Amino acid sequence: MASKKGTKIKFLKGEKLMYFILILLLLAIPTFNVYTSSILSETNTEVERLKKRIASQEKTNQSLSMQVDELVSLDNIEAVAENYGLSYNNGNIKSID
Repeated sequence: MASKKGTKIKFLKGEKLMYFILILLLLAIPTFNVYTSSILSETNTEVERLKKRIASQEKTNQSLSMQVDELVSLDNIEAVAENYGLSYNNGNIKSID
């Protein structure tokens, strides 16, 4: 029997480029997927942080609104007018909302 010598595979110019691009894509796609997932996770964390700040600010706004309502009350206006020696005239009182 005749012994076979190892035959070398010959690639065409285009085949080498196609294999290189294929290997590059096989490495780049999972890396890109992990990168985009981490960016998405970071963005979601920032959104949750902003939601907490908004909720806190809404509570503060509500508290301040209640304080304004208390200061605008008829009893408080009469007390301030009496404290400064003014007469209470309901037609002169203006409330800004």
